[in-house]
Amino acid sequence: MINAEYNLFHLRFIMTGRKSFTFQRTIIIIILVLFTFSLQAQQANQIFNGSISGRIIDSLSRVPVEFATISIFYQENGKLINGTSSDSKGEFELSGLDNGTYKIVINFIGYQTYSKSNIVVNKKQHMVKLGDIFLTVVSTALQEVTVTSVKSLVENKVDKLVYNADKDITSQGGVATDMLKKIPQVDVDVNGNVELQGNANILFLINGKPSTVFGNNITDVLQSIPASQIQSIEVVTNPGAKYDAEGGGVINIILKKSKQQGYNGNVSFSGGTRLENGSLNLNARKGSFGVNAFFSGNAQLPSITNNSLNNLSLDTAVNLKSAIIQNGTGNFYRIGYQTGINIDWDITPKNNITASVSYNFFENSNVGSLSQQSFLQDAYGNTFSNVYNSIITESKFHFHSVDMNLNYKKTFNQEGQELVAFINSSHGNNYNYYKQVDQIASSGVYSSGSYGNNPGTDNQNNITVNYSQPFYNKVIKMETGAKVSQEKVISSSEVYLLDLSSNNYDYSTSQSNLFNYSSYIYACYLSATFKLFKYLDIIAGCRDEYTVPRANLSGSETINLNSYNNLVPSFVISHVIDKTQAIKFSYTHRISRPKYRDINPFINASNPVSISTGNPNLNPELSDQLELGYNMNIDKGPNVNFSVFYRGIRNDIEYYTTYLPTLIISDSTYSNVAFKKPENIGLEASYGVNLYVSIPVTSKINLRSNLSCLQRYIITDLPGGSLQGFMYRANLNASYQVSDHLIIELFGVYSSPKVQAQGTLPAFYFYNFALRQQLFHKKLSIAITATNAFNKYINQVTNLNGNDFTSKSTTELPFRSFGININYKFGKMEFKKQPDIENINLPNPNEQGN
Repeated sequence: MINAEYNLFHLRFIMTGRKSFTFQRTIIIIILVLFTFSLQAQQANQIFNGSISGRIIDSLSRVPVEFATISIFYQENGKLINGTSSDSKGEFELSGLDNGTYKIVINFIGYQTYSKSNIVVNKKQHMVKLGDIFLTVVSTALQEVTVTSVKSLVENKVDKLVYNADKDITSQGGVATDMLKKIPQVDVDVNGNVELQGNANILFLINGKPSTVFGNNITDVLQSIPASQIQSIEVVTNPGAKYDAEGGGVINIILKKSKQQGYNGNVSFSGGTRLENGSLNLNARKGSFGVNAFFSGNAQLPSITNNSLNNLSLDTAVNLKSAIIQNGTGNFYRIGYQTGINIDWDITPKNNITASVSYNFFENSNVGSLSQQSFLQDAYGNTFSNVYNSIITESKFHFHSVDMNLNYKKTFNQEGQELVAFINSSHGNNYNYYKQVDQIASSGVYSSGSYGNNPGTDNQNNITVNYSQPFYNKVIKMETGAKVSQEKVISSSEVYLLDLSSNNYDYSTSQSNLFNYSSYIYACYLSATFKLFKYLDIIAGCRDEYTVPRANLSGSETINLNSYNNLVPSFVISHVIDKTQAIKFSYTHRISRPKYRDINPFINASNPVSISTGNPNLNPELSDQLELGYNMNIDKGPNVNFSVFYRGIRNDIEYYTTYLPTLIISDSTYSNVAFKKPENIGLEASYGVNLYVSIPVTSKINLRSNLSCLQRYIITDLPGGSLQGFMYRANLNASYQVSDHLIIELFGVYSSPKVQAQGTLPAFYFYNFALRQQLFHKKLSIAITATNAFNKYINQVTNLNGNDFTSKSTTELPFRSFGININYKFGKMEFKKQPDIENINLPNPNEQGN
């Protein structure tokens, strides 16, 4: 115990002594460790080569069974490692085995599955001969019997909720956001913005790893990942000490890949009136080595959106009120694709290396026109000015990144003892662009114009080491680890202003700038899993994160950002009432650091009366979260998940709008402007409940519903004052299994207006219909989908109230869509050839059966 305390103290000393600690040195150490393990494993393989052999015989006819499938697994963790098929004499041999305990499983059509466990291979018995193995004919010898473990759509586990995406047919032709809409406690609006228990600060992961793609525009990323590419989605509302302390919760998107022997894959394509996407997955595995490659793409077809804006403000200094009325349209489109390759290699039964490289690209564009009326009146209604303008606007965004991951895992003889180390590196390039031209409607003469370029880079590097060790006959499990994260952001703002005398755009040195931001995060954690009083299961731990941020902006003084340290305790207390019911209580402290899009000082003036920018001086949010949950899951019966939660946030970050009669940005002057900027507005407290119910009404009909309610309190010293409000969201999902190959689903959702610091965001509703038919032994599936079939638009009304101003904006968002999805699974399992058995004379075996 003293040594453990010393090691933790020593680790903390190294972490905080950052002046002598370099990122490059850590990379070299990790690589050397991985190389040493790999070298030792290869040397061990050269010394030892075990084998298991036998002969497979029909129990009645006593003839050999040819082409039977033999699979071999590790006894310890059940992982499939190899396979073969029996020859014309029914004989087989599995070679190249290391020291260990194994299990074999033998399958062949018309016979009962045979399995044998506890087969020990070691130096004393490195050639294990099983002798004759007799397979028993099943009563339905002409039919193939398949035993399948059926997963529910939503699985509730001790520390997380798992959404099995392959069972969601109404979303197969859509994107990631379509699936997130159906997950308990997750809320997604029609624009793709995601909240978890009413909180938008979420740590998004892909296959358990961070990526720069989520630091720019999460909405675009999630709406560019085809649903057909997703295996499952994990939701963690109160993450434990092993997780990064970032974000109010964690959503981990698991992409499809296969660990089956042989080669296989699937291809999916969706065409529709609004969305189109496609994906291709290829998997190949030979023994302990596997490769997975994928490509997926998505496009939202160009669509016309109708917009209106009505701003009314009062200038108390001169007792004048002004109004701006805008009406216009925008032509919007979105496109994105991802591709990558993953390698999985079991270099020995206890040493595994995985590596992956992926490329991501996302882009959107919006071109529109606005007609604007602005007038000025006094308190008696006398009009001093009334001007009509027309504005042409254009905005573009694109982002591309490369993510690289190297993961090493070592297991030990003791079950539950393992070491995991991985390096993650993500390099992103992003580009923002806007252009606007304002002209007087009556004369057509330009009154102003500008455009801006905002190229930038976002690079992140992470090194993580985790170790787990069970004690006292597995009664207690300890986990510990450390992580070093580095992020570096460079953003260049290039602004050009229209010279009315020459009609040329001139570079503005006063509005252009270069922004540099970097941060280092040093973290370590300790966690324990144990049982208390024989009926309480406890997971408790604490994480320490030390953050060193730095920033500077050209043309101004260095931005002063202080280093800070955060202790992040967490625990989960659960009790299994019986085999169908469980309750749990959890707590965690979280930190939400400002994202790239929040701190980027680039000023977007594409709409001259609604200008937005980032805020490099933001402080991180700090939150405390409590949750009490109950879960009941009856096999072939109802599934109920109920939770009550509380979240308190300090330094709450929200975009805050200020009305300014005149806004001067260097050498440009804007009039009657709604200026939007993220601020630490103050405190937020939220109390909520969530109820999820899944009921199998009959063997063919299933109903699922989720209801979330939230009471939010916002306390702020900013103009406008504190406020509170009640919000709720409800959905209903009904499925009808017409036959083994045909299923029909309906899904609908309604979300009430959301309370924000200055008003409310819009309420919305939508509904989906889907029908899926499977063909050719379920290798081919065809799905027909429809969204909001009877409503072309969703009307979005946003109300804002600030100091001496009110604003109402309305958006008619095209949402109706019809589509078709085609998915085809191809390939074969190696060692699966199954022709008719020849009747031959059975020779006497040379080995003795056992």
